[in-house]
Amino acid sequence: MSNLEQAEQARKTFVGLQEDLRTRLEAFDPKIQGTEDSWKRKEGGGGKTLAFANGEIIEKGGVNFSDVRGGTLPPTATQGRPGLEGAPFRAMGVSVVIHPDNPYLPTSHANVRYFEATPKGEEPVWWFGGGFDLTPYYPVHEDVVFWHEQAKEVCDAYGADHYKRFKKWCDEYFYLPHRNETRGVGGLFFDDYAEGGFDKSLSFVEQVGKVFGDAYFEILQRGWEKPFSREQKDFQKYRRGRYVEFNLVYDRGTHFGLQSGGRTESILMSLPPSVEWSYGWSPEKGSEEARLYEKYLQPSDWLGLGE
Repeated sequence: MSNLEQAEQARKTFVGLQEDLRTRLEAFDPKIQGTEDSWKRKEGGGGKTLAFANGEIIEKGGVNFSDVRGGTLPPTATQGRPGLEGAPFRAMGVSVVIHPDNPYLPTSHANVRYFEATPKGEEPVWWFGGGFDLTPYYPVHEDVVFWHEQAKEVCDAYGADHYKRFKKWCDEYFYLPHRNETRGVGGLFFDDYAEGGFDKSLSFVEQVGKVFGDAYFEILQRGWEKPFSREQKDFQKYRRGRYVEFNLVYDRGTHFGLQSGGRTESILMSLPPSVEWSYGWSPEKGSEEARLYEKYLQPSDWLGLGE
């Protein structure tokens, strides 16, 4: 299979995943308002942004597809392959972020992506990346365990070491050093992935995308009717600040988009609709808010696998 055929197969898979997630989101929250925005990039390629807001359950969300080309691969895309920095590239993927209204429902993010780069005088090099993670405000332990069970199940079908390896990578990646805490309870994160050849690698990232949808909408369905107070909503807004801090300071996807001249509206789609920062705030001892800090914001062996 040629590189062009590979890229078109990946594109078809990602477009299908975007449409599937759009259908599921609209069916789950029929009152949500959606905006579809197709765009083109001057340097090459384009994409489709599906932005959502003001639903009964989902306060803000987005399901983006992009397929872009460029003459110089930014350094944020080559941490595992520094020899490719500056090479012409093609990058495509689907990125999903959903911010529910109810603070008892977690925010979640997923991404699957495909890269090609062509160093001067050499054949093109390709790889996949992606993953998903969960950011609760008032965690439900059973939901966290379920999330990781689903992550392990999809990983086990492709490699016995995948779950532990990609779960650890996720814990390390979605970490805020300046806060000494994880962004949430993790999930999977992987990059520079080409194991088993193109077809098997593409199948893996496709299944990661599908399992994300299955697991996350199941968690939303379990808890969306739970009542909450104004104080709990305020705490959600405070914790959303950590999400903003991570995405703007550390997230490689955000940096890649901005460094490669990407479309700012689509790149910053991931940010929550409303956020609050409070100076020197700390949770009351023994409170639900304190429980988040004490039990859920450091890497944990959620499945008892002996990490």
